[in-house]
Amino acid sequence: MYNRTTSLFSIEFPIIQAGMIWCSGWRLASAVSNAGGLGLIGAGSMTPEVLEIHIRKCKAATDKPFGVNVPLIYSRVDEQFDVIIREGVKIVFSSAGNPATWTPVLKQHGITVVHVIANVKSALKCEQSGVDAIVAEGFEAGGHNGKEETTTFTLIPLIRQAVKLPLLAAGGIASGRGMLAAMILGADGVQVGSRFVASVESSAHPGFKQKIVEAGDGGTMLALKKVMPVRLLRNPFFRQVQQLEDEGASPEELKGLLGKGRAKLGMFEGDTDEGELEIGQVAALIGNIKPAGDIVREIMAEYMSARQTI
Repeated sequence: MYNRTTSLFSIEFPIIQAGMIWCSGWRLASAVSNAGGLGLIGAGSMTPEVLEIHIRKCKAATDKPFGVNVPLIYSRVDEQFDVIIREGVKIVFSSAGNPATWTPVLKQHGITVVHVIANVKSALKCEQSGVDAIVAEGFEAGGHNGKEETTTFTLIPLIRQAVKLPLLAAGGIASGRGMLAAMILGADGVQVGSRFVASVESSAHPGFKQKIVEAGDGGTMLALKKVMPVRLLRNPFFRQVQQLEDEGASPEELKGLLGKGRAKLGMFEGDTDEGELEIGQVAALIGNIKPAGDIVREIMAEYMSARQTI
């Protein structure tokens, strides 16, 4: 399949695996890339030293393009970019920050830059900053969300009419039919997160993966709006957060509950009661755990089949 996304990244299918913290190591990234999509290493949960190891292992596991996702809010982001440049990574997805800060530097090193946004204002800033493409992530997505709470199917046409850059849709997409719907609305490809968390190669803890499969309708909620909006599975930790919020807790009190390492505790170490379990609404449609390559192929097969019915 040839379009602006496959051309930009030199990949076979316009399917990008999201760079999710604690879930997106070299095994998942290389598996998605080997299947024809674009795999991303999630640097948000990695020290620069660990990131270097994952990049090198990914290069050894695939000869296809792959990239790194870097949240710009992390304190050692400059060291992470030093590693990325030194190791010759050619694609960077940035998020949670100002794209103007690092895009010029990365472009000087021949790196393709994509930035994740959740509103039109940020999309326009991306265009001005010189990024190569945009990920528009809707309210349905797992992890940290935009404060606007704009759903994917509203956000995509809004961004499409505002900017001319290649546009990737994210949030609530886990199937070929979802991919087709997003592309009809103006996307040039999709970024898929939650579905790849529930894959064999994902570095998420098996207990977390099983909770995703069991999530069901209404299994996730947006929480911590006073701190930073994040979509979580409903578990005992979520209920603690919800109770504090219902009681009018301050941002400082909520941060105290969070402490340090809650996301790692839940998603990576497998404490599904006391850990923070970040996942999208589309978890309700995920019924099994399977190899990432099979997920890529199934999304594409369903997309092609659905397209023929239009």
